[in-house]
Amino acid sequence: MPRKGNIICCLIVFHFLFLISNFHFMHTSVTVSANSQRYIDLEEKFGAHNYHPLPVVLEKGEGVFLYDIDGKRYFDFLSGYSAVNQGHCHPKIIAALIEQAQKLTLTSRAFHSNLLGEYEQYITSYFGYDKVLPMNTGVEAVETAIKLARRWGYAVKGIEDQKAKIIVCAENFHGRTSTVISFSTDPSSYAKFGPYMPGFKVIPYNDLAALQDALKDKDVCGFLVEPIQGEAGVVVPDEGFLSKAKQYCKEANVLFIADEIQTGLCRTGKLLACDHENVHPDILILGKALSGGTMPVSAVLANDEIMLTIKPGEHGSTYGGNPLACHVAITALQVLKDEQMSERAEKLGQQLRKELAELNSPFISLIRGKGLLNAIVINHPNPDAAWELCLEMKELGLLAKPTHGDKIRLAPPLVITEQQVSESVEIVRKSLEILK
Repeated sequence: MPRKGNIICCLIVFHFLFLISNFHFMHTSVTVSANSQRYIDLEEKFGAHNYHPLPVVLEKGEGVFLYDIDGKRYFDFLSGYSAVNQGHCHPKIIAALIEQAQKLTLTSRAFHSNLLGEYEQYITSYFGYDKVLPMNTGVEAVETAIKLARRWGYAVKGIEDQKAKIIVCAENFHGRTSTVISFSTDPSSYAKFGPYMPGFKVIPYNDLAALQDALKDKDVCGFLVEPIQGEAGVVVPDEGFLSKAKQYCKEANVLFIADEIQTGLCRTGKLLACDHENVHPDILILGKALSGGTMPVSAVLANDEIMLTIKPGEHGSTYGGNPLACHVAITALQVLKDEQMSERAEKLGQQLRKELAELNSPFISLIRGKGLLNAIVINHPNPDAAWELCLEMKELGLLAKPTHGDKIRLAPPLVITEQQVSESVEIVRKSLEILK
């Protein structure tokens, strides 16, 4: 039997060989100035440790670019998870924000304001619905849609009290409230935060047969789905999935609920991702770019049969529908239309995917997406390769972040130009060198 000292020596040698085999990773040159480190340390000391950001401290944004506190410029390829589709600090949106902020910011819904009705008329006409229920954050809008679907299930469909169910998809991301994580399949979301809310049935994403089977349950009132799963790594369903799913829901007298918080507002090359298959959701959930990245604004849209099942006092929000949000959201939506951002996203997304494919990198196993919502899947034996690649891209002037380990979203603001797309792909090409 080998002695204890020999075993320890073997372990040391094994560890050394592992470090040598990953030498290029251990020596990725990441620069963090003393000034930046000071701010990072403040967050580490006084903030909750619920995020793991890249080591960059930002202080300015303009169009497709972000600038750190030392003045270095970066392409933003995360876009606040698609909250800044119109570009950072769009001048028209900022002007609207300042104009309204100097007049009236909040009344609460205890009173009327001169902007709420105008906003409600504008957004319902924009998307083709009878009514809108304004909220603030994306997950608040998801919670609102869930409540609305259940209320419709009881009041209109006739489901027995306390028995309404909603079908959701595996690998979904709809937020992190207790209700939403109760139907998440991501262990980091739900594993340590139970107990869970009942009333949800999880089926595989992009599985029409599973959906048909789940819809046989007469207590189902809604099907909540992301047209493209963003947080899962920009997973695009098969062509026809959304239209067939809507058809099956209609036949089963079940509401089709589209979470377009990340996929909507021109991101995928259409106003809504559902528009690619001419699907009009029964309940539409919007957020993120609804304010052009200036403040939390979200909305739930539906027709009267659904929306009017909620009566006064049954749902609300202190800030939902505030005058500042109304004025900003109208402007943000108008900018999308005036600057033809759907068309831009469609054209430039095709260019981005084409130029990424032309890199012919052995480390990119898959490129997928629609419009300017895209992702690459990294193929490398090092499980941290995607993180290391993002660190290198940061050094070369492009900000992106991995999701689910080996996937990197590439989703710049829709104001990006053809030349800037090519410049960005060149940064990706150079960064991939560290994986060799």
